[in-house]
Amino acid sequence: MSTASSTARNTQKSVILIASVAALAGFLFGYDSAVINGATEAIRHQFDVDAGPLGFAVASALVGAAIGAFFGGSLADKIGRIPVMKIAALLFFISAVGSGLAPGIYSLIIFRIIGGVGMGVASVIAPAYIAEIAPANIRGRLGSLQQFAIVIGIFLSQLVNKILADIAGGSGEALWLGMGAWRWMLLVEAFPAAGYLIGAYLIPESPRYLVAEGKVDKAREVLARVLDQSKIEESLDRITDSLKRETKPSIRDIKGTAWGLKPIVWVGIALAVFQQFVGINVVFYYSNTLWQSVGFTESQSFIFSLISATINVTVTIVAILLVDKVGRRPLLLVGSGGMGLTLGTMAVVFATAPVGPEGPILTLGTGLVALICANLFVVFFGVSWGPVMWVMLGEMFPNKIRGAALAVAGFAQWFANFLVTQTFPPLAEFSLGLAYGLYAMFAFISLFFVMKFVSETRGIELEDMTE
Repeated sequence: MSTASSTARNTQKSVILIASVAALAGFLFGYDSAVINGATEAIRHQFDVDAGPLGFAVASALVGAAIGAFFGGSLADKIGRIPVMKIAALLFFISAVGSGLAPGIYSLIIFRIIGGVGMGVASVIAPAYIAEIAPANIRGRLGSLQQFAIVIGIFLSQLVNKILADIAGGSGEALWLGMGAWRWMLLVEAFPAAGYLIGAYLIPESPRYLVAEGKVDKAREVLARVLDQSKIEESLDRITDSLKRETKPSIRDIKGTAWGLKPIVWVGIALAVFQQFVGINVVFYYSNTLWQSVGFTESQSFIFSLISATINVTVTIVAILLVDKVGRRPLLLVGSGGMGLTLGTMAVVFATAPVGPEGPILTLGTGLVALICANLFVVFFGVSWGPVMWVMLGEMFPNKIRGAALAVAGFAQWFANFLVTQTFPPLAEFSLGLAYGLYAMFAFISLFFVMKFVSETRGIELEDMTE
């Protein structure tokens, strides 16, 4: 084995390890956002709340996430990517402990909002950092680690929820120390939060941030860990040229003539919003409640949620293998079409089902169709919009505006998530067919949006991204 090939292998291992640690942010916000699914019914009975307050309790973390995403990008430009990761880890830890021990619905909401701020910060800093540290030829795969970590977090949250509920005999039943199983579901998150905090001390700062701060020698040291020796100086020169400016980065950098913002920023915002308006998080936040409402038991509902989470993990691995081979745009197009068809089928099933006191009544046949379509929807999302949206947000913006553009797009993503999550319970009470019909409509609109406005970014250096 030659010295050059050995060095290249070591360099690639190093960058994969660094990106994996950064992607722990995704694990935490996947766990944090989905763990509430298994606790929803127990919280409803514990605090005696109806659909409106329950919807806000579930969605409250997303309010914090929108705030965290908006300020996270700008804060990362001011103090660095790594310090912001540490802040996010602390917020996750505080939220896990506070939510698990919350004495009432309002304190639960407050701690969920705190965790939400951590989710928002993590959601913008991880894709930005990974894109800035990764070589162009594997940037898509490394950027997809963010979504892979998210779906692993979602999967483990569903697994933990089922295990704890089974041990206790139900999510609302007492487990250890006299506390309900649902409280332990929330408390478990404190452990990965502590791991993320430790990991943030072990990885280097982004070379692009270091150059922006005038720390060129430190940037050179970081690049030596992730690039071939022959490419370091060239990369350093290109980063330096792309960051030349007379003022500090700020939110004003994204201003343009297209309704106040640069066109590329609007594309990023639309990608973020469409990812949520297809209703993906309804599957992960409310699936237990949904399946119980149409006649399945709590235990069966936990199993269905776990199946969906497992499928999500599997297809995300497929996306990681494909994103640098077939590109971002083709995956988005396939995903939009597939999601539109499966959501449309679910809309028809629920709209035509007879309605009883508890909601739509599905036969064995229609229930099976709904279950299959729900999981096919997860397949199409997981292989496309799930990972690709985060990859593109991390890489599509020019260096000068990346932090500010990610802040705005991240805010839009979490605000859209909040709207979908908050509106689903009343929409479901009125008509599940209407709810899924709306999500199907947005899936088809996203198809035409990608065809007209989204450009391929595969293999393009970050320094070559244009406005």
